[in-house]
Amino acid sequence: MRPHLALGLVVAVAASGCGPSAITAERIEHAMESTFANLVAVQVSSLRMPVMTPSEFDVTASCRRRVAGSAAGSGEWMCRLRWLGPDRQTLRDTYDLVVTTDGCYTATAEGEQLGGPTLMAGDGRAVRNLLRVFEGCFEI
Repeated sequence: MRPHLALGLVVAVAASGCGPSAITAERIEHAMESTFANLVAVQVSSLRMPVMTPSEFDVTASCRRRVAGSAAGSGEWMCRLRWLGPDRQTLRDTYDLVVTTDGCYTATAEGEQLGGPTLMAGDGRAVRNLLRVFEGCFEI
């Protein structure tokens, strides 16, 4: 292969990764909203509380990068969630996220507002707290 063709190939490959990131606040927010609402619905059911659909929790996420000056890309993010609890009371929670380049993330609740790793159901059973740490992915 001629040197100028090899250089052109290297430049083309390198430039293909230099476009804007597909990992944006909007995509993370949408993923967090649906994943969190689905997990709350499962958790409410496992605690033997009255059944609710994910849409009834009306989850809204607001996410931002932890790195100043960067609004997209993989790395550390923080998301604030506003949602309606089973009693229709507005609740707010904050999650630390680690988002990978493939559009998957691990969300960890800040503080203890959502409880520890297990919760006690009304009948005394210990139930895993699905909202404390969870994983999800979104299309990139």
